[in-house]
This record gives sequence, C-alpha cells and structure tokens, in this order.
Amino acid sequence: MNLQQILLRPTITEKGTLLQESGKYTFRIAATANKVQVKEAVEKSFKVTVLDVNITKLRGKRKRYGPRFKKMPDVKKAVVTLKPGDRINLIEGV
Repeated sequence: MNLQQILLRPTITEKGTLLQESGKYTFRIAATANKVQVKEAVEKSFKVTVLDVNITKLRGKRKRYGPRFKKMPDVKKAVVTLKPGDRINLIEGV
C-alpha cells in the first residue's frame, strides 16, 4: 500500500487537541493499514520520530431514514505518540 493511501486525514477534535499537548496526534487511516505502516507513513510524511501507535476500529452507527435504516461506514483511527520535542503542525498558521 502506498504511504499516501494510509493516512487519510488528521482528526481535529476537542479531545484530539488536548492530546496534542502531550505529544499524541490522531489520524483517520485506511481500513487495511496496520501499526507498522502507520508508523512509517507518519515518520516519512512529517519527518518526526514515532514512539507508539494505537489503533481503534469504530463501528458505523445505524441511521434511520423514515422506515428504513442505513448503516454508516466503519472508521479506523490511529493515535500516534511522538518523541518529546517533535511536533506536527496540523493547522496552518499555528
């Protein structure tokens, strides 16, 4: 798998912003990506040193549209811990 296909986008949420203070960053990743691939992709994309990668798989919720139900897609998320002193600027101008 290509490194650009592994990291889909950073997740910028209130909880994720609080994690950034301790050197942890969250990303949505491809459904078939594993920890080793995520580590390589972050290190090569942002030129930082990754210490740890934690991956969670979030199940899609069921939404109701009238009498029918539709299942939203599953999401795979990675929390990446960086070496102290390393930073990733996710928002431009910061």
